[in-house]
Amino acid sequence: MTNATGAASLRRVFEAPWIWSFLGAAAVWAAAIAVASGQGAQGMLTAALAFGVFTVIVGIGQMFVITLGPGNIDLSLPSTIGLASAIAMKVMDGSDTRIALGLAAAIGAGLVIGVANYLLIRLLRIPPIIATLSMSFILRSVGISYGRGLQIKPPPAFADFTLARIGGIPVLAIAAIVFSILVGVILHRTVYGRSVLAIGQNIRAAKLAGVAVEWTSLATYALCAALAGLCGALLAGFTGGSSLDVGAEYLLSSIAIVVIGGTSVAGGMANVPGLWGAALFLFMVATLLNTSGFGVGVRNILTGVIIIAVIAIAGGRRQSR
Repeated sequence: MTNATGAASLRRVFEAPWIWSFLGAAAVWAAAIAVASGQGAQGMLTAALAFGVFTVIVGIGQMFVITLGPGNIDLSLPSTIGLASAIAMKVMDGSDTRIALGLAAAIGAGLVIGVANYLLIRLLRIPPIIATLSMSFILRSVGISYGRGLQIKPPPAFADFTLARIGGIPVLAIAAIVFSILVGVILHRTVYGRSVLAIGQNIRAAKLAGVAVEWTSLATYALCAALAGLCGALLAGFTGGSSLDVGAEYLLSSIAIVVIGGTSVAGGMANVPGLWGAALFLFMVATLLNTSGFGVGVRNILTGVIIIAVIAIAGGRRQSR
């Protein structure tokens, strides 16, 4: 009986969508260690956590948007991150006393952008992919005008915080893990989270059930952009200053970790733990390719192939069910 119970528990673990991203990360990590002749194993994990934090923060917002259902996506994230990093550094102005104000300004800018995104979608009936892509171009132009020649270093205390570690583990990673747990609770235990899931599963049924579809969707796009704004501020502290291109890599990676992490691209099913496994997986893939002498182009191609494969496999499983 005990063996049967253990086998059933093990089977349930392997049926969880998030487990495969962690298994993939572990496999690629082992391969990277083998290529590096067994050196730097712990350092690789620490670096993966340090850099994965930013991907997870942006990925959480993208996950909520994608969970709303087919067609929902935010392509303005890279420009939002770049502009928010400039706003944060401008408001902080290198002063430790203005850190909270700078963070609030970056998050506030993200909220405004998220609301604008949804208004384009709702009022003008523009598909999300077109609306957010157009917003990306607008933000890019605003960022060039606002951030041109801007070379303000982050406040010392803020920079130290983004780089700090406890027992070798980045403080930002610890904070992000706690935040991820909170997000999981919000997603499955609150009216807002359940509304997002209901809209993604069947928007007509959600409306008939009394779900505030429009307000929930507005809040979701605002949340996504606000997290991008927070990410921009943290990246500015982590890298030593703002840059309009600091968010360039997060367009592909934010979508990749959502898909690889087990969230359904058809909407209605989100997976928070899988974001971490997918973020670690992508970093390990990049490390393995860099160690093997491959460049960014190959990494992007491989990431795209992985996304296509995951979507194809997930689609096949849904059809079989």
